[in-house]
Amino acid sequence: MKTLLALAFATLYMQVGLRAESPDFATRKLEIIDAYAHYPGPGDAGYAQIAAKLWHHEDPAWCSKRLEEILAAGPSGDMFWMYPVTAIAQLDQGQLTPSARQALKNSWKTYMPYRGDTENHFLLYYSTLYLMSQYWPTDGPETWFTGKSSADNMEEARQWIENWVKLTTTRGQGEYDSPHYMGVYLIPMSYLAGWAKDPAMKKRAQMMLEYLIADYAPENLEGLYVGAHARVYEDQLVERWKGVSSDFGWLWFGVGRRLPMPDNYVLYYSLASGYEPPEILKKIGTDRTAPYTHIERKRTRNRWRFYDDLHGPVYKTTYVRKEYAVGSDQGGTLQPIQEHSWDVTWSVPDPRGVQNTFFTVQPFSSIHELQTYFVFNPDPAIEGVVKSKKTYDSPDKLLGGSPHEKIFQDMDTVVALYDIPPGTRFPGINGFFSKDLTETREDPSGWIFMRAGDSTFIACKPLQTYEWKPIAGGGRRLFSPYPKNGVVVQVAAQAEYPDLAAFGRAILKLPLETSLEPTPRVRFRTLRGRNIDFTYGGVPSVNGTPTDYQHWPLFGGPFLEAAVDSERLVMKYGRMRRTLDFRTLNITDTLQ
Repeated sequence: MKTLLALAFATLYMQVGLRAESPDFATRKLEIIDAYAHYPGPGDAGYAQIAAKLWHHEDPAWCSKRLEEILAAGPSGDMFWMYPVTAIAQLDQGQLTPSARQALKNSWKTYMPYRGDTENHFLLYYSTLYLMSQYWPTDGPETWFTGKSSADNMEEARQWIENWVKLTTTRGQGEYDSPHYMGVYLIPMSYLAGWAKDPAMKKRAQMMLEYLIADYAPENLEGLYVGAHARVYEDQLVERWKGVSSDFGWLWFGVGRRLPMPDNYVLYYSLASGYEPPEILKKIGTDRTAPYTHIERKRTRNRWRFYDDLHGPVYKTTYVRKEYAVGSDQGGTLQPIQEHSWDVTWSVPDPRGVQNTFFTVQPFSSIHELQTYFVFNPDPAIEGVVKSKKTYDSPDKLLGGSPHEKIFQDMDTVVALYDIPPGTRFPGINGFFSKDLTETREDPSGWIFMRAGDSTFIACKPLQTYEWKPIAGGGRRLFSPYPKNGVVVQVAAQAEYPDLAAFGRAILKLPLETSLEPTPRVRFRTLRGRNIDFTYGGVPSVNGTPTDYQHWPLFGGPFLEAAVDSERLVMKYGRMRRTLDFRTLNITDTLQ
């Protein structure tokens, strides 16, 4: 009866999008696991349902039979196969039949998973290899696809994991702040925190879980991951709710809404440690009573060609208040293909199906970019990328970084400048104007004034003329074909002005000077009374003070504090302080 009721609930949820009242972390975690344990029907089930049922200690005979069937069909997916079967092994606890257990063991000898070519691939690969080597601690090289013993596998994995933790806590994450790929960083740390036997590895993983949650907490607006991202898919970019981050924001903080069927990333996180964030992170993740500016330093993905340094710095700024968030990086190709450099995201009562965001982009596509970050042959590079990232080589695209885009942000003002050289594949810029903008007015001055939902006003001043092009599914794309170009964007809460007309009048009173030759330049006095001076390729200044990128911290703002090379993160909320010290593997809680 319990299983039938759960199946009925899950089916109803999938059909009409209902959301259970889930007042606490434990209840929300159970809802996620139950969604997989009891839905869909057993005939369609895969690794995720087997793992969820084993967690519940349900249907062990079915789990064994189904696992053997899947493995007999042949493993696939490389490191994305490794993490589900690792969970099954850890959750077995005597439930599987000897033949199912032997089939699982044989698969780690006969199938050779590719280690991958990205940071998340390596972390998935090594964390699961570590745990499975721990699971069979005395096995020799003849039992492993690696040709190494369990002890050697564990040592190789340990070294890589520890080096990744050190690099992240000294120079920032490479695939940073991804609404989708955050899940494949949280899974390995949840696995190690839940299942590693070595106390130091277990503690390090728990601390990294807090570090990753802290990275997300100040940059979420009711569960939506805002600002600049290293990697995001286009559907998640324009409809912010679709990211895996919605699942995690809902699980950790009870904000927003989870996906109709939770992504399996949050499932496997829950099946392992299912780590509940401490109270200070819950406060940071939900308190939007006062506006704040949060800054971060990350690093680029590995640059294999054309640079002396393997990684370059990424400087992020995110301004958050309850009505909206504005976030950016400094521009440039910091990540290949899926980079998103700046946006405005506004609050809506229900984000499902809503495109509550605004941004511009230069639709850059280049063999040079791909050869910087990948090691494959240049001849089929673009064709190969487009097979999976279909918009990469399109002049209409809305996603991607460009070496010809420079960005500066101060509070809720953004200036994006473009200087596109002759011969560039897709000169010009695209602006995303959502189907869900409540009102849009084009002023004779060249400013475009927007009312976004019931919370936010946005003003945008393109530096060149433009035309409108329709977007499939609704909305419009602003297209300006000029290589020397830019936009000035100012955001405000609707509560600050009686209506859109009053907001527009306030914008028109602000001093603004623009020029395009020899390179684009903007001088602008913002609504917050701050004077921005920004020239393409130069160091921007505010009130005459140049931006100090040389001393940009890993984290800075009212909630998080971490210096470059420190391996130390301080979380702050009111009088509460929680310090993660990765050099000593100590966590300290104090009151100030």
